[in-house]
Amino acid sequence: MAQMEEKCSCKSKVSGKSVQYNKLEPALRLELRTIVKALSLPGKGLLAADESPSSLGERFKLLDLENSETTRRDYRQMLFSTDKSILAQYISGILLHHETLYQKTSDNLEFVELLSQKCIIPGIKVDKGLVEIFGTEGEKTTQGLDDLQERCIQYKRDGCHFTKWRCVFKISDKLPSRLAIVTNSNVLARYATISQSARLVPIVEPEILNEGDFTLEKALDVHEEVLSTLFQVFKENNVYLEGMILKPAMVLPGTNSKLNFPPQTIAEYTITALQRTVPTAVQTILFLSGGQPDYTAFLNLNAINLYDSKKPWTLTFCFGRALQNEAMKVWNGDSTNILKAQEIFLARAKLCSQASEGQMEEDFSLNENQ
Repeated sequence: MAQMEEKCSCKSKVSGKSVQYNKLEPALRLELRTIVKALSLPGKGLLAADESPSSLGERFKLLDLENSETTRRDYRQMLFSTDKSILAQYISGILLHHETLYQKTSDNLEFVELLSQKCIIPGIKVDKGLVEIFGTEGEKTTQGLDDLQERCIQYKRDGCHFTKWRCVFKISDKLPSRLAIVTNSNVLARYATISQSARLVPIVEPEILNEGDFTLEKALDVHEEVLSTLFQVFKENNVYLEGMILKPAMVLPGTNSKLNFPPQTIAEYTITALQRTVPTAVQTILFLSGGQPDYTAFLNLNAINLYDSKKPWTLTFCFGRALQNEAMKVWNGDSTNILKAQEIFLARAKLCSQASEGQMEEDFSLNENQ
């Protein structure tokens, strides 16, 4: 791992006995920073392929595909086996689901080994889903902390180098409540410190949903409150900021507000929220697409990187459906469609790569309705 950013030295397995750390020693801090740097190379971002079997099944249902372990394996294999000489130019890491981590290709090669051969770093989603916060108006927190230390140690041993945990926040006249903000900030802090203690970089995802009827100004206020609280709690919990990655949503108006803004405005509000709340010790910010139309997410990311203001972080992507949507439709469970689906997947990965450096060609012939 020490030279991961210099050359491809990632291994599918971690040798030696796993150690549980009670504090971050210099060697551990160096390892975490090294992983962050390897995930943050210019022009690269992450593929989020961590959908649960049930959520992936919902998408398969639209294509009349059977939601079996074999079908899910075949779909992930189609994505991961894309031309290694090209895919690694755009994708530095892939976020996996527990099931996928332990699956093998049709040729009996472990997925984690397949990715490592491509110099793509494997990571793992470690939260166990949303549960309601008692005493709130339907607000949620995320479960999975009880056995997280043991799971993280095992995931590191089995070839992962980063993790992800998602908490969500709703916006309305009364939401998010202070209780939900503080509760989720503490959950994310505990997750981050546990992950770091197991030599795994935590990707912290405080997703502010854009569902509802609210203005861009309201969204900005909520982003600032959530992120400022989050990093205050991180300080209190001794989260090592240089050894973590933030995965926020862009600042967007509510989807029911019928308000449309150009990418330059979304970039201005998003960068403003980050400048007011995110410490410069944080090295990298990976944006989620947050339910935006695919092409809109690409354009907004491009505008964020073009925005003329101080930006002390690497600003790139960790997209799921925005990268996969069209490729899944073309693949449609048919092995004869694999090459065409991979071609489309690569085209979208290239677009995201360009957007992460503010070099996207806005006349690119990508159909917005795809």
